Amino acid sequence: MALQEQLDRFNKQQEKCQTLLSNIAAKSASSRANTTARPAPAAVSPFPAGKTPAPVKFSNDTERLQHINSIRKGPVGAQMKRVIDILFQTRQAFTPEQINEACYVDVIGNKEVFEGLRKNPKVNYDGKRFSYKAKHDVKNKNELLVLIRKYIEGIAVIDLKDAYPNVMDDLQALKAAGQVWLLSNFDSQEDIVFPNDPRVPIKVDDDLKELFRSIELPRDMLDIEKDLQKNGMKPATNTAKRRAAAQVQGISSKPKARQKSKEFSKKAKLTNAHLPELFKNLKNS
Repeated sequence: MALQEQLDRFNKQQEKCQTLLSNIAAKSASSRANTTARPAPAAVSPFPAGKTPAPVKFSNDTERLQHINSIRKGPVGAQMKRVIDILFQTRQAFTPEQINEACYVDVIGNKEVFEGLRKNPKVNYDGKRFSYKAKHDVKNKNELLVLIRKYIEGIAVIDLKDAYPNVMDDLQALKAAGQVWLLSNFDSQEDIVFPNDPRVPIKVDDDLKELFRSIELPRDMLDIEKDLQKNGMKPATNTAKRRAAAQVQGISSKPKARQKSKEFSKKAKLTNAHLPELFKNLKNS
């Protein structure tokens, strides 16, 4: 009997629960019918379709920020060099914002860097962009040849090296075509390029060539430059100025004399008699 009573009590509890659940379901259905659902706005991705941004590791980003900070806290001259190197390598005009992206130098935020670049002879600033300024404004082989023909006395190759990226290749091509002469200065180690105008063909007799080669030139470039000036010609080199600059920088123009090897003489006092191999030269002399 006790078991039957427990079973009946359980069935009544089940019926109450079922009735309660039915009422709750009915109320929720009616509320959904009376309420208009608002569609959720579609999420807009900041990245183009099909492209997922590469994950940035905390350690890598920290290293990048430290690198940027070290550049901006560095000397003004070092920051200017980074900018000039970018301008020289690309030969393009950069805004201050583009310079910041390319080499992390804040040109706008650092007044000293901005003024230094604006006044630098190797930099051109038009009010908006910075660009590299070569000594001679030539862009290709034809313009290079026109420039060289203006310098009858010759022009130093070092003054042409920064004109444009492949200027040295074009210079060798002009030399191979016989349009220019490329001569080396043995004293200053500077190459000088001279124009060779094909419109003026000159044939020199062998006797005159031999006479020219038999003339002994001064061994010092200073004497050669003085002789050229006496004859109304302007030398393409300035040896006096170059040597003065070398002395200021502590560079000697004369080779150092070789030191003679020290040998023992008979008058030397022998204090290392227990090392006889040191005194072979003394015994043989």
